[in-house]
Amino acid sequence: MFGQLEHELELHVPASEAWDLFGTLQIGKLVEKEMPQKFQKVELTEGDGGVGTILKLTFTPGVPGPASCKEKFTKIDNEKRIKESEVVEGGYLELGFTLFRIRFQVIEKGEDSSIIKSTIEYQVKEEDAANASLVSLQSVANIAQVAKNYLNRNKAAKEAK
Repeated sequence: MFGQLEHELELHVPASEAWDLFGTLQIGKLVEKEMPQKFQKVELTEGDGGVGTILKLTFTPGVPGPASCKEKFTKIDNEKRIKESEVVEGGYLELGFTLFRIRFQVIEKGEDSSIIKSTIEYQVKEEDAANASLVSLQSVANIAQVAKNYLNRNKAAKEAK
């Protein structure tokens, strides 16, 4: 069974500025710092931020589901501002999923605005199809909001100078 969920959030910064955050390892550091209720630790286990990079996400105790997962960056397109990662160990794979992919795309909207489009694509074994109901946009929506707040704070700080 295949499924896909999408979320969009408008950012009040240029696409290039948003991509400087989402297209790098900086987003993982921000998530670890700003979302302690969900992520206990975001560790770089392999790579330098390019395709093939692996991050280990350790979830905060008490968060439902597996304690951790590893995500591998499978696509980074700096021109189209698209970054994809797939769970390669733990997480949803422990629940019968054969694919769990997260895509962040930064879309230029105007000179000082952009959209962060978050997409989750998943494939789950038929016998575990009921687990598809566990897939939620909440985490990617929260990440987008945390990023928006961070980018707005940086913009305000620059404008105040």
